[in-house]
Amino acid sequence: MDFALSDEQLMIQESAAGFLAKASDSAAVRAAMERDGYSGELWCQIAGELCWPALIVPEEHGGLGLGFVEQAILLEQMGRRLVGSPFFASACLAIPALLLSRNAELQARLLPELASGSLTATLACSASSRAGHLLDQNVQAVAEGNGWRLDGICEAVVDGAEADLLIVAARLPEGERASIGLFAVPANQRGIDRRALPTLDQTRRLGRVAFETVKVPADGCLHTADDGANLLDRTLQLGAIALACEQTGSAQQCLDLTLAYLGERQQFGRPIASFQAIKHRCADLMLEIESARSACYYAACVAREVLDPAGDRTIAGELGEASAIAKIHASEAFMHCAAESIQLHGGVGFTWEYDPHLYFKRARAGEQLLGSPAQHRERLAHLILEHYA
Repeated sequence: MDFALSDEQLMIQESAAGFLAKASDSAAVRAAMERDGYSGELWCQIAGELCWPALIVPEEHGGLGLGFVEQAILLEQMGRRLVGSPFFASACLAIPALLLSRNAELQARLLPELASGSLTATLACSASSRAGHLLDQNVQAVAEGNGWRLDGICEAVVDGAEADLLIVAARLPEGERASIGLFAVPANQRGIDRRALPTLDQTRRLGRVAFETVKVPADGCLHTADDGANLLDRTLQLGAIALACEQTGSAQQCLDLTLAYLGERQQFGRPIASFQAIKHRCADLMLEIESARSACYYAACVAREVLDPAGDRTIAGELGEASAIAKIHASEAFMHCAAESIQLHGGVGFTWEYDPHLYFKRARAGEQLLGSPAQHRERLAHLILEHYA
């Protein structure tokens, strides 16, 4: 498989890097951390001028009709700049769920608004798994009349307190053909209580969402009766790939910040970047980043085939393995790079005036988001053993 970027993809990469270097520099990130909610101006630029949320949305629904690889390029640049926006929740969780659902009515109604950025959305679910199987959801759906009733609580939902639309994963009652259902629910609907949570990583917002007798019409369900668990699983795998791409960009930025500092810091009359021991540590970081980048872009190629109805089903079948490998490599590379960045800054990298502490907090929080490396290793082992059983 050819991992070289095309001319069009290089243009996307360069334009994103140039825009974000100005719009989400260190001062802008720190200002966003103090703000209640995301910057409306930045989101208007991202959605209205650059059309990034429309990237993987089909043209018939107002999108650009590009693939997941192009989205991965954007995410890597966004990770470099710790961009605070609804993009990850909307474009990497909610939109893929709708695309995979094949629910033509919901797609026609929601995707144009999500593509334009006039509507933001997120996925509200319990995202953990054991031995390759999703854990029970904390929200329960009960059939009522011509629709459903939702009750329960979702903890630590990305943008849970800000999103306009919730894609809710709920446990179905015993006797149903599927164990999990996914429902599109307006966030302002009666019976929904949302609260922002204090977080270690102040650049990514999490919320607690509680449901009490929330009514959902039958056409609010994203899938057929027996496909809910499979839909949620694939959506979470695509989200893990997106997060891994973002983490790879963050890891690269940690190394770049460190190299710049090492070139300036003098010790014994010369830059400490010239010391052989320092070179070895930086070389190890670069190797981890390149390994993560390779895993992420292969996973992005698999994701592209999954989201394309006419995609290569042989490659698409590798989604579980590819997403797990990408998340493992990217999470560990980012965590190592962030920790080493603080140490190679002489320990002062964790003080408020330096940026490495922001990346360290993002790395520690992202390590657990959408599955820890240990959980993904467990899933990978399950898939391998299942294949050879």
